[in-house]
Amino acid sequence: MKRRFSPSSIAVLLAGGVFFFLPLAATLEFSLRAEHGYSLAAYSDLLSDPQFWSTLKLSLRLAGETAVAVLALLVPTAYWVHLRAPRLRPLVTFLCVLPFVVPPIVLVVGLLSVFRNVSWFISTPQFLVPGYVILALPYVWFALDAGLRAIDVRTLSEAAQSLGAGPLRTLFQVILPGLRSSILAAGLLTVAIVLGEFTMASLSLFNTFPVYVSYVGQTKATGASALTIVSIGLLWAAMVALTFASRGPRRKGAA
Repeated sequence: MKRRFSPSSIAVLLAGGVFFFLPLAATLEFSLRAEHGYSLAAYSDLLSDPQFWSTLKLSLRLAGETAVAVLALLVPTAYWVHLRAPRLRPLVTFLCVLPFVVPPIVLVVGLLSVFRNVSWFISTPQFLVPGYVILALPYVWFALDAGLRAIDVRTLSEAAQSLGAGPLRTLFQVILPGLRSSILAAGLLTVAIVLGEFTMASLSLFNTFPVYVSYVGQTKATGASALTIVSIGLLWAAMVALTFASRGPRRKGAA
């Protein structure tokens, strides 16, 4: 039986589509403007700029390092809290949401003070990773918390232990497969945070992708619009990859 949509639902969907796609269409149109008509010159100049690729690679590398660090920190913590100490869940949630009330400018100044005696670390882009981990804590925690609350952690752990599995084997072979979507969502959110964080990188004098985006926005009008479209395209590509990865391998015989 086919589901019928009411006129009001269709109207809401159309209004939402116009609200979302109309600014993108206007940005795309502006990025294609040239002295005489339209051209792809802005995109050609952008993709041929070495700074675009070098800053994008740097930010993606930092995003990967941040995602690995924050997941290595929070996955065992979230599993232990749900399994052994559920009463501590509100406290851990409170600690993880503290970055919402700490401005990045305060955070980077604090990190510079903490690592002021470790000059070799401050002079490398990896100095930004601890700050990015702190900024990603709320998003990663809530993604993992929702995933763990959706599965019966205690029953699965007790069943695995009754079969002779140790804690680490239980975590990696029993719990983590059920958290695939949550982990991928947390990773995507982390990448989005790193690709959009400007303050820490700018104050630390590192030329990351957000710093490059700010520079292009101040110097090139059509180039800034083209960069916006490219950035949104990269984010959509990551979301599509997340969608397919979260499905997992299909079983034989499955429709």
